[in-house]
Amino acid sequence: MKKVIILLVIATLFLGGCSGMSSTQQRVLSGGAIGASSGALIGWAAGSPAAGAAIGGGAGMLGGFLYDQYQKYRGQP
Repeated sequence: MKKVIILLVIATLFLGGCSGMSSTQQRVLSGGAIGASSGALIGWAAGSPAAGAAIGGGAGMLGGFLYDQYQKYRGQP
């Protein structure tokens, strides 16, 4: 549980530094952080939080990028 809390604190610190980033960079980073924290929780329940965080982070980054492309397709910034 301590590892999950540390991961969430690190993710929060990374998200706080998003002010100078483009919208694509913000969405990819946010997706990765959300995916990593969710994956760590699921991995913790399954017995491997590090693998869950890695897989969730990758999936979250991909999701953030796809969401960004969808928003740009719709004409949103």
